[in-house]
Amino acid sequence: MPQENVLADRFEADRARLRGVAYRMLGSLPEAEDAVQEAWLRLSRSGADGVDNLSAWLTTVTSRVCLDMLRSRKSRREDALDGGIEPSVSGEDAVERETILADSVGLALLVVLKALSPAERIAFVLHDLFDMPFEQIAPIVERTPEAARQLASRARRRVRGGEASLDAAQTAQKSVVDAFLLASRTGDLAGLMAVLAPNVVVRSDVLGGGGQVRELRGAEKVANFYNGLAQTARTALVDGAIGAVVAPLGQLTRVLDFRVENGRIVEIFVAGDPARLDAVEVAMV
Repeated sequence: MPQENVLADRFEADRARLRGVAYRMLGSLPEAEDAVQEAWLRLSRSGADGVDNLSAWLTTVTSRVCLDMLRSRKSRREDALDGGIEPSVSGEDAVERETILADSVGLALLVVLKALSPAERIAFVLHDLFDMPFEQIAPIVERTPEAARQLASRARRRVRGGEASLDAAQTAQKSVVDAFLLASRTGDLAGLMAVLAPNVVVRSDVLGGGGQVRELRGAEKVANFYNGLAQTARTALVDGAIGAVVAPLGQLTRVLDFRVENGRIVEIFVAGDPARLDAVEVAMV
């Protein structure tokens, strides 16, 4: 078998894994596929002579390509990616593939990763998600192993919302918000009514459009409005408090702030204003 065919077969065996690595770094399936294709082009040009571990070599090359793409994106301030709510892919099959991939990674995690610097993102993904040692990460991010360790540690604190665990009040509020989102996603009207206070109010800067704050009052109206709605909403720490983010394919479009009293939601504020979304601090819980 020709050498090029052997290389192609070995590359194809790693393609899905490399796509997963690149997607976590880039948050975009088309860009992830572009990065993986660039890794193949570099392999086909240089060959595998002297490469002891081809999978590790391909991971390193793909990660370097992703780092270059993130830096280029940062210099453009990610306007094209963060300015809208449209999927980053087109076509039914492509959207379905990215939806599955985004959900497997975690939509809220994709939102948080976008807030990291390129080097932080690469170090965190490679170490915390793919167990690569810092000695191998260091040359990719152009740092010493200790500096790469610090990048991953800093990213980890931002991703996980700091090292402190949730206090009792936050834990209780999270259980209520989790129940609300689950009931909303599954169309469980009774479940929604169970976690809503009778006089619950929803205030939003997006309900009616035009940037004006609109209101929805009463448990029945709120339950019917959210019944089957929150398909891409996930619980998260929003500015240090338990809330939720709406992030189709990892693109942040809404932030929900909750006020919970006596185990029931008494108020929800839904923010979709771009200035609010740009300033919000989101972390995983």
